[in-house]
Order: sequence, then structure tokens, then C-alpha cells
Amino acid sequence: MCGAIKRRFLLLYGTQQGQAKAIAEEIGQQADPHGFVADIHSLKNVNKFNLEKEKDPVVVVVSTTGTGDPPDEALKFVKKIKNKELTEDHFAHVRYGLLALGDSEYTYFCNGGKIIDQRLQELGAKKFYGTGYADDCVGLEVVVDPWIEGLWVALKKEIALRTDSQEMDTHTGDLTNVDRKPPDVPGNLDLEIQTLNLETSVLPNCSLNRDVQLETSKAAEPSLVHSVSSLSQCSLNVPALSPPFLDVFISDCEEHEVDPSSLYSEHKVFTVPITHAEKLTAEDAKKTTLMLELDISNSDIQLQPGDSFSIICPNPSSEVNELLMKFGLSEKRNFQISLGIKSDTKKRGASLPSYIPEKCSLQFMLTWCLEIRSVPKKAFLRSLVEHTSDSAEKRRLQELCSKQGSSDYNQFVRDRAIGILDLLAAFPSCKPPLNLLIEHLPKLQARPYSAASSNLFHPGKLRFVFNVVEFSSCSEKPVPRKGVCTGWLSELVHPLYYVKSAQLPEGDLTSETILIPQISIFARPSTSFQLPTDTSAPVIMVGPGTGIAPFIGFLQHRMKLKEVKNGFKFGDTWLFFGCRHHDKDYLFREELSNFVENGVLTCLKVCFSRDSHGSTDELTPRYVQDLLKICSQDIVRILTKENGHLFVCGDAKNMAKDVNEALADILSLELGVDKLEAMKTLAVLREHKRYLQDVWS
Repeated sequence: MCGAIKRRFLLLYGTQQGQAKAIAEEIGQQADPHGFVADIHSLKNVNKFNLEKEKDPVVVVVSTTGTGDPPDEALKFVKKIKNKELTEDHFAHVRYGLLALGDSEYTYFCNGGKIIDQRLQELGAKKFYGTGYADDCVGLEVVVDPWIEGLWVALKKEIALRTDSQEMDTHTGDLTNVDRKPPDVPGNLDLEIQTLNLETSVLPNCSLNRDVQLETSKAAEPSLVHSVSSLSQCSLNVPALSPPFLDVFISDCEEHEVDPSSLYSEHKVFTVPITHAEKLTAEDAKKTTLMLELDISNSDIQLQPGDSFSIICPNPSSEVNELLMKFGLSEKRNFQISLGIKSDTKKRGASLPSYIPEKCSLQFMLTWCLEIRSVPKKAFLRSLVEHTSDSAEKRRLQELCSKQGSSDYNQFVRDRAIGILDLLAAFPSCKPPLNLLIEHLPKLQARPYSAASSNLFHPGKLRFVFNVVEFSSCSEKPVPRKGVCTGWLSELVHPLYYVKSAQLPEGDLTSETILIPQISIFARPSTSFQLPTDTSAPVIMVGPGTGIAPFIGFLQHRMKLKEVKNGFKFGDTWLFFGCRHHDKDYLFREELSNFVENGVLTCLKVCFSRDSHGSTDELTPRYVQDLLKICSQDIVRILTKENGHLFVCGDAKNMAKDVNEALADILSLELGVDKLEAMKTLAVLREHKRYLQDVWS
């Protein structure tokens, strides 16, 4: 392409945790050798691009957050294009391609991208390239890599068509609205997967002696550090090396005090005290479940039952210390860090990460700014290769980031949630510079939780429930770990809770015996996961384990509404709850019993998956989906004849899928229709916001 004029295209991304941005930047890096220039912008910067006047092709990469919402960064853009005053030919001049990111464990797969895709078409925009749907459940790269490969071919065809059209227009008139069929794209189940040649580095089959390779392959089982012999002997296609773009300066200056809440300037953050902590599970329960109560009386947070909020949390101090030690920076933890763009960088659109404040300390950056447990992308692994001295380790990292090693990457890195500390332990000769860590690690995200209380029932208070997540690191010498936020919270409130309640004296927020911990939070109101405004509509709630949290708020709210709205009709409320053991983790047992007694909860159905059931084991329901099938006639009546609302909260990977499958079976059986028709009925309920989910992986 030497000497050729590079054609511009507009590249937009909407990201929640940095994946869409990373993919957009990868597209931007690949553009140059293909003869293009990518004009990259975040969808949040709606003042920096103008689709109304855009003449060049548009490429959009957008993720999905929550249970099917566009990412926060894209909300302003979505609101703008959803303006009802826009005409159906508003974007008739726009030709675009879109890559949607999602997770098939959630019902509304890739819905953030689908919302934008559909609206662009409603406003007259046409595709020059078919939409790709990348699934984080199986690995985004399965669709992303071939989609990007096909993008260059589609762009070249689009440019050629535009050139031909302009020439034709010069001689014969306007042909700018020629209808063009978009090329097929991988990831769309209705379209055929393309196999195109990607311009990547091709490494020779080995940097080790072949005999040593074979001996290594025979001696060790496949693992993070060992490959199968077939992979160790083949040539590799690896990603292009990302050009470094950050200069890092560490100076022995007094650290600049930074408030972690300032990292979330786009939200209204409040620092609130934890006034109550209670352990809801028995000492010998497999999981520890805690309920915390926050005093929000001095904030203007207004949450309805079903809404959620986010907690700003730090990385574990032990892991931060380990990283400092690995990088030889333990003595400089309190030194001031400043960043700059390399003057000779080849990275297009390089910019300083906005989530790392100026003049913060090295320890602050690693504690509050970077997601140090994030699973490294292949581009990160590719960069680590350049800083690994041992030939066997270097080769293995090359394999893990290569096209040929995709299966190993999924099995040993992605599926096991390997982080940078695990990698540095597994590949001890890898000594990356600090700038590489900052360039590749995403922003540490605040963690969302559902409100487990009603503001009517607990004025000025906000309760939430969580399991303290515990697991072992995936290394040769596993290290016990806890969830980033849940582990931090459990340590923070440990002096406050016991097996039973540890309520402080009423109004005592200045206790000398117990230091009241505080946390920073911001609201994330739900647009749909809320009680129906029509109190006469019946409600079915399905929430095993901590999935019961928002429903406690629902029931508290209904209880207070009944007290203040005498004469109002209230529909039936059903709750399906499941846990492992009746005596160990039956959450909110007394509260639920009280709700039944006072008539707020019409029907309570509970099952225990790990309790002994004796001779009737096979007939006794173990999971919430079993309970649903037992009550199939009532469920169908409520949903199809009484305008009922169905809420499901909890695990997306297993429970939510199993519940959805059970509901389809129930509708099929009770309505006498086939499974496909039953699934369509569920889809209609979702569309009308009468089948709602609040689920997580």
C-alpha cells in the first residue's frame, strides 16, 4: 500500500468493561496495513462524530450489560437515535457494519448491539457488512477474529462500489442509494462462516530443539504451561504485536491523596456507613451469606425494590503487594506515578487512561484503578512474549495467543479465569515492564448488587445480600482467594457480625468499641425489574439462594402498601425459593414465614437440593424448576389469564436456563402446544415486560 491514499472509515465503540474498546483498537491497528484509516470514537462522545453528515463507512463495536442493556457509555447515543421525531430516512446515507458482544448465558444475548442495529435500520441505514454476534460464554475471539478478517474485504468492496457509483453518478445521475446486500458474517447463525486470510505474524514451528519438544510433550499432561505435541510442532499464526504507547514515570514525591470515588465522576457517588451486618448461614454451611445494612439517610439515593447499586471496591492488598514484588517496586509503593504518551508510538489514537488520576501513588493505582484479576486477552499474551527469556515459556505463550492454540487458550486461560499473577507464577522468566500492565489491564469495575429492602419498610436504610465467594487460584501451588468485592466486604464487617444478628444500639454510629466501616456506592436504577404499578396484578417470584434478595424488598414494599392503601386490590404473590439445606442456608426463613402469616405472601414453595429425602428422593423437588412443574396449572393460569408478572433472579449459567426450559415445558403441556409455540409465548411475555430476569454469571 506504499504511496496509496488510505481510505477513512468511522469506528465507534460502546464498552462497559473495556472489551469493546480493546476490539475497536485492534481493528484500528489492523486498518493501516489494509489501506484504511480508522477514525475511532467512543459512543459516549456524541459531540466528536456526526452520523447525520457521515459520508464514509461506519463500523460499530458494542457490548451488552445487565440483562440486555447497552453499555453505560452508549446510553446517550441510544437516547439520541431513539428520538421519535427522527424520520425513517434520517440515516439513509449511512452504510455500516456492527459487531455485538454478549454472553449466551443471559436471555437477551447481544441485546445492546441489537438495539442499536435495529434502530439504525429503522432510520434508513443500510449494512455493507453483516452483523457479528460474539459470545463471551465460548470465547469472543471465535467470532471476533473472523469477523475482523471479513471486515477488510467488505470495506474494500464498499469503497469500490462507492467509487463506481460516483463515476456512474457523474455521467448518468444519482445512483448513491444503490441497494447492496451485506456480505455474510461469522457469528450469525443464519449466515455462513467465512474463511479469509488474516495478516498476522507466522512463527516457525518451534524455537526449541525438536527432540526436547517431543520429550516435553510426552512427559507432561496438557496444561497452562505444557501443550499437546501436535501444537508444539506446528507453525503458529499469532496476533500482530500491539505497539507500546505509554511512558511511565515514578518519582520520589509525596503521594497525592486521591478519593477512589473520583474515578467514577460520571456517577453521583455517596460514602455511607455500614450500620448492621448479619450472617444468614450456619457455621458449617458450604457458603457464607451475609446481609449488610447501609445508612443512606444523608444521601439522596432513591431506590425502588428491584433496583441495584454499585459498590466501589479495591483489589486485595495481598495481591497488590505480590504484584509490586514481582515488578521489583515494593520499596516504591508510595512513590508518585505519572503517565505520558510515547513520542514515537505507532498506536493510532493513543490516549492516557482516564481512570488513573494524575500524581496518584503506585499502590493506589494497583489497588483502585486496574482490574488485576482480569483474564488477559491474546494481545496481552502476545506482548508478554517479548519479555520472556526462557525459550520454552516463550513458545508456550506464543501458542496460547495463536490461532492454532485457541482451544488451549479457552481451556487453560479463559475458562480458568487466569490472571496476570497466575501467568507470572507459571512463566517465571516473563518480566514485563510496568507500562505493559497499565496498557492492557482494564479499569477496575464497581460491583453491582440488588437492593434487598424497601425504603417504605426501612426508611433511610438500604440492605443487600451476598455470598462470600471463595476459590483457589489456578496455579501449580493453588492459593486461596475470595471474590474481589465480597472478600473485601466480609473482612470489613467481620467485627460487626456473628452467627446471629449483631445489631448496634439504635442510633449508635459513634461506638468506641466497634469502628463503623464506610463504603462508596452509586445507584443503578432498574428500568423494568420492579413490581407492576397495578397492585392487582399477581406476581410470581423465582429466586434460589441469594437470588431471593430483591424479592424480600418486593414483599416488604407490598406489606407497607397494603397498610397505607386500604381498599386497594392486591394480586396474589408466589415465591419459589431453593437452597441446599433447611438448617444451614434457608435465607430469611422467619421473615418469609411472617409474610405468609400476614397474607402478603400468598404461596411459598421451598426446596432443598442437598437434604436427604429418604425413599421418596426421586419424587421430592430438589430445584426451583421442579417446584414450578408441580404448580404448572397455577403458573399458566396466572401468566395467560390473569395478566401476571414473572420475575427470576439468580444464577444465569444454570438456574435461569433451567427455569426458562421448565416454563416452556409447562406452557407446552398446559396449553397443548408444541415447544416452539410455548417459547414464542415466553418471548411475548418478555416483550411486554411480564417475564423479567435479574441474573448474573
